[in-house]
Amino acid sequence: MKRTKSIVLTVMLLALAFVTIVPFIWMLLSSFAPNSDIVKIGGSLFPMPTTFSNYTSVQEKFNFMRMFLNSLFISVLSTTIIIYTSALVGFVFAKFDFKGKNVLFGVVLSTMMLPWAVTIIPKYEMMVDFGWLDSYKALIIPSMVSGFGIFMFRQGISQISDEMLEAARVDGASDFYIFHRIILPMSTNTISSLAIFQFLWSWEDFLWPYLMINDENKQLLSVGLRMFNGQYGTDYGGLFAATSISIIPVIIIYLVFQKRFIAGVASGSVK
Repeated sequence: MKRTKSIVLTVMLLALAFVTIVPFIWMLLSSFAPNSDIVKIGGSLFPMPTTFSNYTSVQEKFNFMRMFLNSLFISVLSTTIIIYTSALVGFVFAKFDFKGKNVLFGVVLSTMMLPWAVTIIPKYEMMVDFGWLDSYKALIIPSMVSGFGIFMFRQGISQISDEMLEAARVDGASDFYIFHRIILPMSTNTISSLAIFQFLWSWEDFLWPYLMINDENKQLLSVGLRMFNGQYGTDYGGLFAATSISIIPVIIIYLVFQKRFIAGVASGSVK
């Protein structure tokens, strides 16, 4: 009976993996095919890879490398800031007692319940009033604090023994010393999982950079990819080639942090 359940579960997982992977394989093969083969009616499901011109001509379509580096800079900086602020606030909620802590933490959690689209108009008006349009400040500063990140770190740090922190305080360690030398090194699982989530969200964000940045030299890659859509058609080959290159940083980030990813998700979800 157990063997049958194991076989059924394995088959189901393989089927789900197949459904998930096939579109990426199709995109990768199409990135090496002429646009005429991709849009041809009655052609094969998987275009025959016959050319590298889609990759060699990506830079000619638009300033691909500039936008790639812009996206990399914004994603890495935003992820780093959010990890630090989330860890700091999570440490306060997990290890300090003060009046109204639970109410304040509830307010933080409530920000996760609001659809992101609801805040677009107020945030846009604030950026206009601050004069931050066409500036990276509009992309970085509003996202410096993450309710999701605070929740993950609060749950993870809560599992660190209070006795260890008290022993450090007896030895004369300050709270900031404890945070940087004890809390952060012991929160690598949570850091890893949040790094993957946040980098992915920052890297693929389209609407907010599209609203905030008008200068092409400052624009991000997620917005730049729309330049493959012409008035009378879409260069699918070039679009797939650029997209294939753009997923490389996400894959690298996942490979770097994958060993602690599952443990980080578990530690952030269990008190």
